[in-house]
Amino acid sequence: MSDIKAPSGKVYLVGAGPGAADLITVRGARLLAQAEAVLYDALVTPEMLELCSQAVRIPVGKRSGQRSAAQEDINQKMIECAHQYRLVIRLKGGDPMLFGRADEEMSALERAGIDYDVVPGITTALAAASSVRQPLTKRGIARSVALFTSSTAPGENADTRIPDCDTLVQYMGGREAMLTAQRMLNAGFSSDLPVMVIENCSRTNQQSRSLTLSALAQGLPVSEGPVLVMMGEAMRARSGFSNSQC
Repeated sequence: MSDIKAPSGKVYLVGAGPGAADLITVRGARLLAQAEAVLYDALVTPEMLELCSQAVRIPVGKRSGQRSAAQEDINQKMIECAHQYRLVIRLKGGDPMLFGRADEEMSALERAGIDYDVVPGITTALAAASSVRQPLTKRGIARSVALFTSSTAPGENADTRIPDCDTLVQYMGGREAMLTAQRMLNAGFSSDLPVMVIENCSRTNQQSRSLTLSALAQGLPVSEGPVLVMMGEAMRARSGFSNSQC
């Protein structure tokens, strides 16, 4: 007789949005209120976790440069929870399908024969653009947007290619933004290209600053939270509008 227990639960990969608890989708909040177990990222706020106070809450956060759970361990924990609980949520900052390692987690669930669904969330680029009132596209100025990151998987060669788009949005940009700016300058981008840096988007301690590409190439202050960097002519401040600090 097999010792393997058949999976009895369903796993939902839920996007928590950029941080503020009221920016999660209605469906995501409803599922959190019903969840029996929630595996949550390091960027998920305490206010968001209050939406699932009835659930077993398991931190599986991953932060660049810090000791964190290995992806293989997270995958295994999801599978174990699906054997124990009826409704399991893997709560991920932003949107699960953008820089959220969803491919690895979905593949692990599929191999284990576990049913799952994906609930989208507001990705930080859109929330950040709204918070500083700077659209990512503008008629006659910017009609294309690239979302990218310099973070790489273990053993992967760093890709130094700069996306060919009007507006560039670098996720997890705090540590790598200076190098990106230097590569852009070397590639011929204008030194006065407008840049917006947003830290802790949508949270009570959000901060933003406006600078140029040449200033970004000199580096940024040490950050205490997630940093998003938006670059392009769409970031140039409108006449009479200042967004240097939020």
